[in-house]
Amino acid sequence: MAAETEAAQVLAAADRLFNDRGVQAVGMDSIRDAANVPLKRLYRLFPSKSALVCAVLEQRDRDVRTAIADYVGARAETPRERILAVFDYLLEWFADPAFRGCLFINTVGELGGTSDDIGRIARRHKLAMRDYLAELVAECSFPAELADQLMILANGAMATAAVQGDGPRAAQHARAAAVTLLAAAEYREIS
Repeated sequence: MAAETEAAQVLAAADRLFNDRGVQAVGMDSIRDAANVPLKRLYRLFPSKSALVCAVLEQRDRDVRTAIADYVGARAETPRERILAVFDYLLEWFADPAFRGCLFINTVGELGGTSDDIGRIARRHKLAMRDYLAELVAECSFPAELADQLMILANGAMATAAVQGDGPRAAQHARAAAVTLLAAAEYREIS
């Protein structure tokens, strides 16, 4: 079996287990079993659990950013519609039975300040998502701070959906708040 295939198996298994149980509750033995890779090989691919967590977050970052961009691009034509499509994406994601919250928020919350690398990856992901929203906001010629406000709505919806267990409702409320923010920005633009 090629090292790339084994690494992909390990990343997929670790992502699933970390999402379902949290990082600290999952040992390398569980990941080995789920990935069907010998422990020695697992450690050759990822020398530590911390390295594996970082690799999972890096992969999740790429996957999420691509998924959102693809979703938005396929469903929205105008810049305003693209902003709201981000919240429609959240609605679909939160309705997925595998949804347990944002892996970045959960991992930083779980591990606290114990890993600068994990914090750096999570911050980079959240800033990239904020920058994506900033591009959409700029296309609408809305004030730049609207991107930060929309990002707070999205992150708040993620946390609320995970804690309350009613993801679609949290996404609907966040989308409604986004509509209100966009209307206020449009009003400011007209005035």
